[in-house]
Amino acid sequence: MSDNTHHVLILRDELQTLWQGKDVFAEVQQLRGDVARVAPGRQTLRFELNGQAYYRKLHTGVGWGEIFKNLVRLRLPVIGARNEWLALNKLAELDVSSLTPVAYGEQNTNPATRLSFIVTRELTGTVQLDHYLLERLQAGALGFTEKLVLLQQVANIARALHAGGINHRDFYLCHFLLDCRSMESWRQGHGEPVLYLVDLHRAQLRSSVPRRWLVKDLGSLYFSAMDLGVNSRDICRFLRLYFGESLRHIIEQRKALLSEIEQRAQGLYAREQRLMQRRGKA
Repeated sequence: MSDNTHHVLILRDELQTLWQGKDVFAEVQQLRGDVARVAPGRQTLRFELNGQAYYRKLHTGVGWGEIFKNLVRLRLPVIGARNEWLALNKLAELDVSSLTPVAYGEQNTNPATRLSFIVTRELTGTVQLDHYLLERLQAGALGFTEKLVLLQQVANIARALHAGGINHRDFYLCHFLLDCRSMESWRQGHGEPVLYLVDLHRAQLRSSVPRRWLVKDLGSLYFSAMDLGVNSRDICRFLRLYFGESLRHIIEQRKALLSEIEQRAQGLYAREQRLMQRRGKA
């Protein structure tokens, strides 16, 4: 079987009708809109169709050179849209709010030249959680109850994600989007704030998450919260919610794991400080 015979195409909801009978792979490559991000072998484009905004992430293959470079550095290369498609569908099963995928396609079995894409609906009325927390903190407006409810939401997402066999690999607060309308409703006593977990193109899916990837995810999350008013009590609350255990049990039974997470977070923080110093001298 030649590479060109490999063909996967999934359309959902409104795109089933809008792209019915069309050469979808050609259609996807010809879309016009605003380029949101460009990386080697990957482009993210915002476009509109029938009044609805979408994001198309198109992977065109990174080449064997990029694949080997990542493998030599013991990194897993991103070679297509499949991981993100699978992760988003798994999150829906786990009842974790995220992007809604409405189209996925893949051509060519060669990982260096594989063409693949994913289309998701645009999320509107959201703000990055780290930006929101920093703004509230600087304004002196971040109260205990507000911080607590957001911490609970993050902990619940982290627990569901890892219990479901997914590790994010870029698990920072900037990849949690806060729905502003839900936050306002919560302030008025209705419902809970909604957080969307995004940017899952590097996510990995297994039956269970290996320890080292738990450390990387949780260390990254902790690092991203270090300058956002997080204190030791917040950390203890997060750990109780995440593990579903008493704090005493966590400290006694998970001491080594917590130490590894702390080292990961402190290492990332130290590296960021060095980078900031270099930029300041440049």
